[in-house]
Amino acid sequence: MTPYVGVQSFKIHPVFDNAFIYVSLSKSLHSRSGKMSEEEVQVQDSEIRLFGEYSFEGIEVRDIGLRRYLNLDPVYLPHSSGRHEARRFRKSTLNIVERFINGLLKPGSSGGEKSRITDSVRTAFRIITLKTGRNPVEVLVRAVENSAPNEDTTRIGYGGVVYRLAVDISPQRRIDIALRFITKGIVEQTFGTRKALEEVIADNLVGAANNDGNNFAVRRKQEVERVALSSR
Repeated sequence: MTPYVGVQSFKIHPVFDNAFIYVSLSKSLHSRSGKMSEEEVQVQDSEIRLFGEYSFEGIEVRDIGLRRYLNLDPVYLPHSSGRHEARRFRKSTLNIVERFINGLLKPGSSGGEKSRITDSVRTAFRIITLKTGRNPVEVLVRAVENSAPNEDTTRIGYGGVVYRLAVDISPQRRIDIALRFITKGIVEQTFGTRKALEEVIADNLVGAANNDGNNFAVRRKQEVERVALSSR
């Protein structure tokens, strides 16, 4: 059995005076005989998939330092109703997709619009699947890994003189900074282009996942590490 992605239908919707193509994708399984056994159907139905479409199985965090804090627990809908708010650092238990969606809600201009942003991310994931043929959850994980700086600088005062000193960044903060860079690049590009938000999200995630030097998040990471290198 080999999973494949098929284009099911197209619907044209005008966004920012341009025709934007929304593509609804359907995942199906097929074998040489074209049929599935009852056991295979039960396994297929019992698997928890993001939005009912994208599997978390087989996705590995390549950066060893981020494995403990980059959560890939399977969820249907990335919405925890703020249950992580009560305890410090509990955000690390949130699924990385929900943390990405929450980052798009900052600094507050989109507050209360989580359902709308979630729909936009879902459509962006469909665009990523259509363009690259890859699992969009894996693309997001690679984007976070490539946007997370390893070093930063801190201000040190000694004898009335203030200078910068290079320091290592904790894994949890690395993910925070990576999500901040990615979401900031999406926000800035959205207000500077005629593309729809969904297209901008997809382009930024694919660019960061491919470690593209023109991507905003990758550029910011390289800049932070370059300053830290000169401050050692």
